[in-house]
Amino acid sequence: MIESFRVVNSQPEMAKQLEHIQRASFPNLDEGSLITAAHYQAHIAHFPEGQFAVLNDTGMVVACSTDFRTTVDFAHYEHSYLDAVDHNWLTHHDPGGDWLYGADIGVLPAYRRRGIARMLYDARQALIRRLGLRGHVAGGLLAGYGQHKDRMSIEAYVDKVKTGELFDPTVSVQLKVGFVIHGIINHYVDDPSCDNKAAFIVWHNPDI
Repeated sequence: MIESFRVVNSQPEMAKQLEHIQRASFPNLDEGSLITAAHYQAHIAHFPEGQFAVLNDTGMVVACSTDFRTTVDFAHYEHSYLDAVDHNWLTHHDPGGDWLYGADIGVLPAYRRRGIARMLYDARQALIRRLGLRGHVAGGLLAGYGQHKDRMSIEAYVDKVKTGELFDPTVSVQLKVGFVIHGIINHYVDDPSCDNKAAFIVWHNPDI
């Protein structure tokens, strides 16, 4: 029997499962950057419709995403992840913000390559269209750059990811769901796998 999945809004009682997904998804992140069960409960309190979980047939949470509303200055986009999410408490959520900021997506390793991340992106895009927001922004971790940093600049790496010459485990997937790369964030996280770098990515609401 083929396993099926469904997307729901995250609930407070899922918080420990959500933290487990976070830790399994980002084993190289320092402890201070990881989202804990208490953080997830705060996210749900601040912006419940922007928090998503994917359940399998048994009701186990196998993936999740975190989002908040914000305004965006596209001329000044360099920022750190922890500043954007107020150290994972999401208190910078602006109920009047016209952009959805994708703070995080995590999928349990055993459930990857099954279209689950795409389900979460689809849920985010549906939320954006329902709320009439301008679009979706995020810092896409350049997860493959750590393996190439001694051989090429971050600019060269991003160009090759854009053209498809190189596959980045995170950003290449995001490009496939309609994002474009607006620029490079040099000090986004403390993670050697991406040399701390991310792409500032944008998805525009086609209804606007």
